[in-house]
Amino acid sequence: MLARAVTWWTILRIALEERLVYRGDFALGTVMRFLPIITQIFLWRAVFESAGGGDHSGARIADYDFENIVAYFLLTMVSRAFSSMPGLASGIALQIRSGEIKKFLIQPVDMVGFLLLNRIAHKVAYYSVALLPFVFLFYFCRGYFVDGWPDATTMAAFVLSLVMGFLLGFFLEMSIGLIGFWFLEVTSLLFVYMLMSFFLSGHMFPLDMLPEPWNQLVELMPLKYLAYFPSAVFLGKVSGPELANGLMIEAAWLVFFVILSRVMFHFGVKRYSGFGG
Repeated sequence: MLARAVTWWTILRIALEERLVYRGDFALGTVMRFLPIITQIFLWRAVFESAGGGDHSGARIADYDFENIVAYFLLTMVSRAFSSMPGLASGIALQIRSGEIKKFLIQPVDMVGFLLLNRIAHKVAYYSVALLPFVFLFYFCRGYFVDGWPDATTMAAFVLSLVMGFLLGFFLEMSIGLIGFWFLEVTSLLFVYMLMSFFLSGHMFPLDMLPEPWNQLVELMPLKYLAYFPSAVFLGKVSGPELANGLMIEAAWLVFFVILSRVMFHFGVKRYSGFGG
């Protein structure tokens, strides 16, 4: 047990060191990602001014005022920074197709655990460098958080939802990538998933703006926990029994995809064949 813990710590430390060395562009990249929020602020200002007859301050749309909607989009940037896994599914499918995955079959290293540690290192490196731009942005936009910071319980629930969102995003994309054991090309499937995730995770607009029956459809999917749910928790849109229920459902989806990825890997390697050097 101790030897395994030392092995995993060594993998995590090396992965973190590598990213801190060659990803000095994190800070600049983070600043560039913030630029679209400026466009969104002007866009939603125009929407609320249209709804309020030229005055955005008194208009409300689906229980959101102008300040709430800007705060929501700022928070979704944080949520997506946790849950997004760029290149994970496509990278796994490529390793299966190219035969590179055989290294995990002949070496005493679990592929799922190895990739998870690499993603943890990626997020730690990202936030260690991007923390300053995030602080500056939220300080500059503090006026949009008109209700102030949430209480300690809500903040703890927000952090928990972010951590589970990270794990959910990882194991969900891991499961998509492992489809490569059965279908060598998953690019089209991954494109469909990314398109659905953009719309149905709450990254484009708050999901509680959706009318019936679309809001019920979204409730049946795990995508809302990647962006919408943590933001709604922070803003107090989800509280009390609804908050507890939402966290339990998110945890259930996480357990489902953890088991699914393990089952897919188990049966996938049984049918895998590699030829050549």
